[in-house]
Amino acid sequence: MRANVYDAAIAGGGPAGAAAAIVLARAGLRVLLADAGNARSPRHGKYKIGEGLPPSARHLLRDLGVHERVLADGHRPCHGTLAYWGDDAAHANDFMFQLHGHGLQLDRVRFDATLFEHARVSGAEIVREAKLSLTASASNDEPYRLQLRTRGTEDAIECRWLIDASGRSATLARQLGATRIDYDRLLAFHMRLHSDADTDRDGRTWIEAVEQGWWYSVLLPSRERLVAFLGDADLADRRSLLTREGLWDALQAAPRMRTLCDEHGYRSSSSPHGADASSSHLDRAAGLPAEGQRWLTVGDAALAFDPLSSKGISNALYTGLRGAQAIVECGKGDADALSRYSDHLLDIHRVYRERLTAFYRMESRWPASDFWTRRSADHVHPPTDAAVEA
Repeated sequence: MRANVYDAAIAGGGPAGAAAAIVLARAGLRVLLADAGNARSPRHGKYKIGEGLPPSARHLLRDLGVHERVLADGHRPCHGTLAYWGDDAAHANDFMFQLHGHGLQLDRVRFDATLFEHARVSGAEIVREAKLSLTASASNDEPYRLQLRTRGTEDAIECRWLIDASGRSATLARQLGATRIDYDRLLAFHMRLHSDADTDRDGRTWIEAVEQGWWYSVLLPSRERLVAFLGDADLADRRSLLTREGLWDALQAAPRMRTLCDEHGYRSSSSPHGADASSSHLDRAAGLPAEGQRWLTVGDAALAFDPLSSKGISNALYTGLRGAQAIVECGKGDADALSRYSDHLLDIHRVYRERLTAFYRMESRWPASDFWTRRSADHVHPPTDAAVEA
C-alpha cells in the first residue's frame, strides 16, 4: 500500500474523531486522523469549552479502553446538578443515587490529549494542525481524493472511507450533499472566573433561568469557575456580552449565581467568548454505499445539542464508536449498516427535541419573554439564515 493511501481518513480531532480512530485502528484499518487545531494549544489558551461528562458516558470510556486513564487524569468529579428552573426553589439531582456514580468536569485539553494518545497507540496516524479538503468524490470502487494541508506543506491522499468529525460546520458532508437543519438560534457566551479565596467546593452544575435565557456554571479542574449565558442570537446584545463588563453585568440578573460568585469573591479571569449552542442535525448522517458513497459524520457534525441536555461529549464518543462500527460492519458485507446508523441518529435527535421542549415548558415565569415563548411551542426550524457564528 502506498504511503498516501488509507482505509479511512477522519477530518477533525475532537472526541468524536478520536473515538472513531480508536475503533477503526483496533479493527486493523489504516487510519489517518487530521486535527485542524492543536489539543495542547487550543484557540482560547489552555482551555476548551465543553467540559461536562455525564455519569452515563462512563461505559463509552470503557468501550474505548480509556476509562481508568481518564479517571486518573485529575478531572473534577461532578456530583449532580442544582437547578433554579420553573420557580424560585432549588431543584437538586444528586448523582450518588444513580447507577453510574458521579460525572466529571473535564479539563478538555487533557481529555482530548488522552484520546489522541490512545488513538496513536491503537495504530492511527495522527497529524496535528492539519486540514483535509476534498478534491474528488468516491464512485464505485474509486477512493476519495483529498489534500492534507499542514504548516507549509500540502500532500495528496486517498481513502476508501471518509469521516467528517469537523464539528457543526460539517464541511465535507455538506460538500457531499448533506443539508444541515437548524432548530433554534441559541448562542453561549462564556468566561472563566478566579477567586483568591479558594473557598468554593461546590462541584455541582448550577443552572438558573432568567427572563431572556438561562445560565450555567461549573467549577473547573483549574479551580476556576466557568459561567455561561445562553440566549438567542437575535435577542442577545452580543457586543456587550462579549466584554468582561457586559457579561458580568448580565450575571447580576441571575440572583442565585450572582450570590454564589459574590460569596467566594470571584472576578473574571478570561475574556468572554461566544459559541453556537443551537440544536441541529444533518438530513442524513451517512452516504449510500450502493451508490459509491462511503462517508459518514460523527459528533457535532452529525448531531448538535442544546447544552441543557449535557449530551455534547457523550454524543461525540457514542457517534464516534457507532460510526466506526458501522464501517467495520460494511467491510464484513453488511450493506445496510450505514443506513441503520443514519436512521438511528435521526431517531436520537427526534427524541431529544421532544424531551428538550418538555423541559423548557417547565419554565413559565416569563410569559411575555420572546425567548421562553419560542420554547413553549413545538420545535420548528427557523429560516436558513438563523445559523450564527459568534
